[in-house]
Amino acid sequence: MSARERLANRRACESLEFEHAGLGFTLAAGFYPDGRIAEIFLSSHKPGSPIEAIARDAAVTVSIALQFGVPIETIRAALTKDHDGRPATLLGEALDKLAEAP
Repeated sequence: MSARERLANRRACESLEFEHAGLGFTLAAGFYPDGRIAEIFLSSHKPGSPIEAIARDAAVTVSIALQFGVPIETIRAALTKDHDGRPATLLGEALDKLAEAP
């Protein structure tokens, strides 16, 4: 197993709003100094709801994978798609939004 790459105490961060399945979410991404995504945070516009907990846990899982060297494109490609090839989950939607961001 590779070592977890430590994040700087202060790092660049970008955030955006998006919708999935009619629900609003906020996505924030923190970056390593070289521009790679180091962590993500997801929150629902319904604090305290079960979907909020799912969003937060999904983000923690992706962040740990990123810090152990898993490429974000590998994670993105592995997630469930719907019959049109679009993301079936809020995590898939969030990672697609990151891929589309300038």
